[in-house]
Amino acid sequence: MYKGKKVIAVLPAYNAALTLEKTYREIPFPLVDEVILCDDASRDETAKLAKKIGIPHVIIHETNKGYGGNQKSLYNKALELGGDIVIMLHPDYQYTPKLIPAMVNIIGDELYPVVLGSRILGNGALKGGMPVYKYIANRFLTFTQNVLVNHKLSEYHTGYRAFSREVLEGINFNQNDDDFIFDNEMLSQIIYAGYGIGEVTCPTKYFEEASSINFRRSAKYGLGVLRVSFNHFLARIGLRSNMKMYKKK
Repeated sequence: MYKGKKVIAVLPAYNAALTLEKTYREIPFPLVDEVILCDDASRDETAKLAKKIGIPHVIIHETNKGYGGNQKSLYNKALELGGDIVIMLHPDYQYTPKLIPAMVNIIGDELYPVVLGSRILGNGALKGGMPVYKYIANRFLTFTQNVLVNHKLSEYHTGYRAFSREVLEGINFNQNDDDFIFDNEMLSQIIYAGYGIGEVTCPTKYFEEASSINFRRSAKYGLGVLRVSFNHFLARIGLRSNMKMYKKK
């Protein structure tokens, strides 16, 4: 608990057996009250290991629903369990759980209702091994997104995120795509709804066991990001005001 607020960490997992336990052991208990893992039809023993190391809530998708579909299951479960602060932590150990207290403090003290762990602040991305082409694409997409959505973030593409309950209940994240573009649709919704977003410097690690999408999927993702941002721009200037994803529940 943090100042009477229930803290839940959610782990979207796919073939994470090699890094899951290391990630889980670094979660700062007892600040984090509950941990939920969703295994998106992994081909390894991710779900079995999650239960073995004591993760209390393990959701298993019998068929792969995608990165976005995984998150939908996690956020819905976190709300069902009464989470007030929900942190998404990748179980591939690419992001350190040691930043959870800082992210919880920011939301718990009502400084910002959303916090992103930025790999760009502090020049941590390239130092951590981010491929140069991904870094360049990140910078280009982030610049374009900032212009189109009329906001200013250091990056929109981090997978380390924390949300207040108010935010998760105030946006239609269940309307979003089931693939990787889910993350950017969610940020678009958050910005459109007027919620503030804080950022913290986040070191990152790229290594063989860490999950990463290939060049083809990265290109598809990039095009999807531009589509989401352009649609946000149209909604912002009143030309797409009927879009379901931008309406609160």
